[in-house]
Amino acid sequence: MAGKPKLHYTKGRGKMESIRWLLAAAGVEFEEEFIETKEDLEKLRSDGVLLFQQVPMVEIDGMRMVQTRAILCYIAAKYNLYGKDLKERAWIDMYVEGTTDLMGMIMYFPFQPADTKEKNLALIIERATTRYFPVYEKALKDHGQDYLVGNKLSWADIHLLEAILMAEECKPDILSAFPLLQAFKGRISNIPTIKKFLQPGSQRKPPTDEKFVAVVKKIFNI
Repeated sequence: MAGKPKLHYTKGRGKMESIRWLLAAAGVEFEEEFIETKEDLEKLRSDGVLLFQQVPMVEIDGMRMVQTRAILCYIAAKYNLYGKDLKERAWIDMYVEGTTDLMGMIMYFPFQPADTKEKNLALIIERATTRYFPVYEKALKDHGQDYLVGNKLSWADIHLLEAILMAEECKPDILSAFPLLQAFKGRISNIPTIKKFLQPGSQRKPPTDEKFVAVVKKIFNI
């Protein structure tokens, strides 16, 4: 019996959070080893376990995997969350890339200078409501199913729910013009493994605050 996957990252969301989401949705228990100081990161680098000297890094199935996208693809395929054929996988990839772009904007928002915050928040809300969410709303309408691809839970659904919840932290009523996404959020949030991950006390990380920004800047020399 292989051990639990072990996640190496800081004690916050960042690029590891989508990996936590995907493992949790798949019902996979995982351990975390937190990088809390610059020295912790340097030790991983000097031990030669980071292929490109970067985290996230996940120990899984005897591998030390790096590069967020590669890790996510592996987990999605391993736990049958990556479609039934190449076409479904292509759609999952496209939907995931869209939510990745939106979440990237939200992820970097706390690290931006105070004098640009208002402008950047307005841009996030504008992009979410005019570029990204309309695509998923239309996909659900055209497809007529509970899930984005096929009629089965996939990585695309899990990623979209994560993006929706992050966007709602920026603007609580951001889904007001998207009834199908509101219903989608309710359905996917109630899948038992995901519902468990959304409960207090899970390994889901809180939104990034100023204190955590300072820690990250110190660890990564930003």
